[in-house]
Amino acid sequence: MNKSIKLPRHGGETYTYTLQKSTEINVPESTFKSRVAFSAAHVVADPFVDVDPQKESKIDWENTLAYRRHLWSLGLSVAEAMDTAQRGMGLDWNNAKELIERSVREAKAVRGRIACGAGTDHLHPREDLDLSDVIKAYEEQCSFIEEQGGQIILMASRALAACAKSPEDFGFVYSKILNQVSQPVILHWLGDMFDPALKNYWGKSDVDEAMEVCLQIIKENEDKVDGIKISLLDDQKEIKMRRLLPESVRMYTGDDFNYPSLIQGDEKGHSDALLGIFDAIAPAAAAAMHALDDGDFKKYNSLLEKTVPLSRHIFQKPTYSYKTGIVFMAYLNGHQSHFRMIGGAESARSIIHLSELFVLADQAGLLVDPELAMKRMKNTLAISGLE
Repeated sequence: MNKSIKLPRHGGETYTYTLQKSTEINVPESTFKSRVAFSAAHVVADPFVDVDPQKESKIDWENTLAYRRHLWSLGLSVAEAMDTAQRGMGLDWNNAKELIERSVREAKAVRGRIACGAGTDHLHPREDLDLSDVIKAYEEQCSFIEEQGGQIILMASRALAACAKSPEDFGFVYSKILNQVSQPVILHWLGDMFDPALKNYWGKSDVDEAMEVCLQIIKENEDKVDGIKISLLDDQKEIKMRRLLPESVRMYTGDDFNYPSLIQGDEKGHSDALLGIFDAIAPAAAAAMHALDDGDFKKYNSLLEKTVPLSRHIFQKPTYSYKTGIVFMAYLNGHQSHFRMIGGAESARSIIHLSELFVLADQAGLLVDPELAMKRMKNTLAISGLE
């Protein structure tokens, strides 16, 4: 196998990159003991459906569900129908319902853990939306997930962000929903770098003040909250909030920049994981969780630290386009036969970006089959005019 490939860089120049010697990542079959580790899972579009991909993409069920089985086989839990699955950015509620139903069924078959996103994204934007509309929408989605047998991840609501007049409105809506659920939920505070429509969530523009509002809601509904995932890409804010949570409530890190140190934790506690990047680095993430169980911090850090440059690259601004890199990683590693996404989102990153992703994935030891990855990278380059 020729291990060299010509790649483009900024300015139109090309250079030759040579693949490193790969080392297989071995993942034990036992379950994790010291951390809960969710991977938010991606979806792929069916490339053989003749529709307008920007308006009515159809899910490729075979490849989409096979990837969830791959995650469970590594011991990871699956966070379904979240932003990684392009929820609210190509995946509407009707498709999300089918995705949740199918995935929960798959989870039961393999005894894998799954939690599913409940939001308000089936509400059509209009000027007269009010809190009662938001509550009804949350109730509908929460009821559906519980009927399927899934745990609820209570996602942040664009509709609530648009119509809430005060922090008290957030408290009112969340308390109404939490009082009705049958088992504890995972709350999700998604920063506006992931979704600009969620700016000033919890009714405050200052993050520390917003945190106070969120913490008050959690404390008032502690028995209905399993944990909270925050995706602010600010490790110090996460640590601050983690230390203020009730003892029974988990902090699930959504920080795709600083996850190794946050999951390892300190003398005052640690974060569990609910991460989009775990989709792309699944073998390394699973092996690292086992190393943490064994108290082998050196191995833990050696596995995860070299994935951080890749993660920071995938999640660079505009952050909400990270799904393209996640799906491209799965394509390079042979988990799907094509690189087609809901809404045509495969075009959201440049060929320069994808080329650097290929290099960083190799340097992190995450190209499972280097020969296949090389072939698929060359195919992608050819489409962009670089033979």
